[in-house]
Amino acid sequence: MTTTAPEHTDRGPLTTDELAARIARDIPAGSYVNLGIGQPTRIAEHLSPDAGIVLHTENGMLGMGPAAADDEVDPDLTNAGKVPVTELPGAAYFHHADSFAMMRGGHLDVCVLGAFQVSQHGDLANWHTGDPDAIPAVGGAMDLAVGARRVLVMMKLFARGGAPKLVPACTYPLTSAACVNLVYTDHGVFDPGPDGVRVRETYGITVAELRERLSVDLLV
Repeated sequence: MTTTAPEHTDRGPLTTDELAARIARDIPAGSYVNLGIGQPTRIAEHLSPDAGIVLHTENGMLGMGPAAADDEVDPDLTNAGKVPVTELPGAAYFHHADSFAMMRGGHLDVCVLGAFQVSQHGDLANWHTGDPDAIPAVGGAMDLAVGARRVLVMMKLFARGGAPKLVPACTYPLTSAACVNLVYTDHGVFDPGPDGVRVRETYGITVAELRERLSVDLLV
């Protein structure tokens, strides 16, 4: 079968910063965006100041800038992951309840979340692995998954032991069903849907190799 998905096999998988920059390129200018804790916060470093993208953080801020460093650090100014951040001109602060009203009310154009698993139909599992000794961390992920107009996932395609994180059906507790629009990973970009997973592009691996390592229905 001939693939129409670009296969970037002249290089290895994307680094975290390369993946963050790749996602940043796909966020439309003028969007209101929430970046989930962990790796997605790195996207803030790659957004063009001219794009007019406004970052929202669930602990009550609009107009968040990149991570703070050195003398920029203000212990009272952090994102939802408690990482010190900067503020951009026009930044606004508000009550936690108002912030969640924005999330639940459909006022965010895009959110980018990490994930333990994403199913081929776009189900998201990112708050608990189900292990007895694991610490669940719901946060605002459920609110974002159902409230944002587009849900993007940023994750490694394979866990440390080599198990795929893009799966036929999630085995971990769901955050939300059929909510994920696009999955961005170190090995490629994927579009989950009712008929399977469409491959947008790959990095350091071919579609044929992905078919050997993934159990999902891959479309090209």
